[in-house]
Amino acid sequence: MKSQYAADLADGQAVSTLFLVREKEIRTSARTGKSWLEMSLGDRSGSIPGKMWDGFEAIAKTFDRDDVVRVRGRVKLYNGRAELTLDQILPVAENDYDLDDFLPATQADVEKLFAGLRAAVAGMKNPWLQKLLVSVIEDPAIAPRLKRAPAAMSMHHAYLGGLLEHVSSLIEMGAAVAAHYPELDPDLLLAGVVLHDIGKIDELSYTRAIDYSDDGRLLGHIMMGAALAREKCRAIPGFPEHLATLVEHMILSHHGSHEFGSPSLPQFPEAVVLHFVDDMDSKMAAMRASLTASGSAGGSWTDRNPALRRSILRIQEFLSGTSGGPSDQPSARTAGRPAPLKKG
Repeated sequence: MKSQYAADLADGQAVSTLFLVREKEIRTSARTGKSWLEMSLGDRSGSIPGKMWDGFEAIAKTFDRDDVVRVRGRVKLYNGRAELTLDQILPVAENDYDLDDFLPATQADVEKLFAGLRAAVAGMKNPWLQKLLVSVIEDPAIAPRLKRAPAAMSMHHAYLGGLLEHVSSLIEMGAAVAAHYPELDPDLLLAGVVLHDIGKIDELSYTRAIDYSDDGRLLGHIMMGAALAREKCRAIPGFPEHLATLVEHMILSHHGSHEFGSPSLPQFPEAVVLHFVDDMDSKMAAMRASLTASGSAGGSWTDRNPALRRSILRIQEFLSGTSGGPSDQPSARTAGRPAPLKKG
């Protein structure tokens, strides 16, 4: 069973444990002509580079990407980052490990999140939109995947249960915005929230590793989600055609612009709100991931976040004038406020 995790490994530590092979490549130095086996080894806590310098040719043929292997080696720092120098790699049979040890997952209670989703749908006043959402979330072919799917490969909520966590957050945000702007239709907005990323359940593969499915690469979650919503609307006798068009438009436009993959631009208030709350929650999740991760930048700044294309300022360290851990004193931004709820 899994005993040591990537995030906990320290310089000089001896390692003998299981990892999921996320990347695998034999590289050759142009300068020296020497070859070595280069890998990215992962588990639910993160990943660490692994290198095998000698005797790797035969071993490399016994496993592939997305396989679980047992490795033996030692941690060392290279350019300030931990990596594994490997002495041994052994393939592991599928019944000898628990896959949940290797894929990151939400820290939230998935069943509690799903119960909250059901409660929100049960409280809808529009019978047509309620029937539509019930037909989706109670579909035995959809519900288990909705509970398990990540929301993305790497941009935000990129872990098992991430999609449901993201949708649950948007349900709360959407309700708050609808209460502030009474001209909004809260049921139409809720339908967009629940369905905007429903295509992710098929776009992504999340069995042995988080990756794109073949259909996901060819079609993308926006088109796949719109097709699913259209199919569900047509399966409900008498479902209003124009209402179905509004739901489909919200899915097709939720990225906000052609530049970011939306075939259509948001063209009514609920579609505009859906785009902005989705964008806000995605960016906040990406920031949260950077702020909670350890990295080489140190001090007041995180490592560069590729999704946001910037480093993030650690405000408490900045205000305290220290380059170490978080200040013991509350910052100007957090003083007198309750601690935020942790969702993942």
